Amino acid sequence: MYLASAKGNEEENDMNRKTSNDHWREKLSAEEFRVLREKGTERAFSGAYDGETGPGEYVCRGCGELLFDSDAKFDSGSGWPSFTSPIEGTNVLESEDRSHGMLRTEVSCGNCDGHLGHVFSDGPAPGEQRYCINSASLRLNEREE
Repeated sequence: MYLASAKGNEEENDMNRKTSNDHWREKLSAEEFRVLREKGTERAFSGAYDGETGPGEYVCRGCGELLFDSDAKFDSGSGWPSFTSPIEGTNVLESEDRSHGMLRTEVSCGNCDGHLGHVFSDGPAPGEQRYCINSASLRLNEREE
């Protein structure tokens, strides 16, 4: 689990978590709000980043917090962008999720508390982790190779 904030500013992080739903509704599309703020899940194979292979860094759609690097992205065949791990030192939090009659590990942005997706232990070696993330919760900052 990665807990250190890339920004390192606890007061700012607390403020972002407590931002009102009205603010989020103004800032996000309806789908982004449903995923990030209401813990929704986009339909498999419908997200913009499922098949994305370009280089860059993935940040939280809600607050811009650095989360994942394209070097950790792989095609899991699940229909959602999948990563082997978050960027070291980023603010990606994991918590128990017992919704829908299942026991899973939810992944959220530690800066704004936005729902990102879930992590499963069926990823590739060596870490065998699959961070299954909704495209609606991400924005890709492309980089040139």
